[in-house]
Amino acid sequence: QVQLVESGGGLVQAGGSLRLSCAASGRTFSSYAMGWFRQAPGKEREFVAAIRWNIGSTYVADSVKGRFTISRDNAKKTAYLQMSSLAPEDTAVYYCAATEKVYSSDYYYSSDLPYDSWGQGTQVTVSS
Repeated sequence: QVQLVESGGGLVQAGGSLRLSCAASGRTFSSYAMGWFRQAPGKEREFVAAIRWNIGSTYVADSVKGRFTISRDNAKKTAYLQMSSLAPEDTAVYYCAATEKVYSSDYYYSSDLPYDSWGQGTQVTVSS
């Protein structure tokens, strides 16, 4: 199991950008696949993006494709979510998650079921 601490959320105007960070500790960070999810008030948790231990392998939800980028720095034991062209519908609590499970396709990381560890969440609010 790995412990995750998120930061970087806040209030931003529509069209602006934010960069979320997820700092990991507890075990070898590079062995974990990382995911970002979000949950808006009154809605179900939604997949945003995932990245394997191989930093060249990513999977991004259609709703944010072209606007959000997931990355990681294994030396710093940190995962990132770079968000641009933000809109009010992006307002949510954003969570990072980690798993040691390995799948044959990146698609399977879009479910929350594989993830064993979750961060506390960070609020992102986009004003119109």
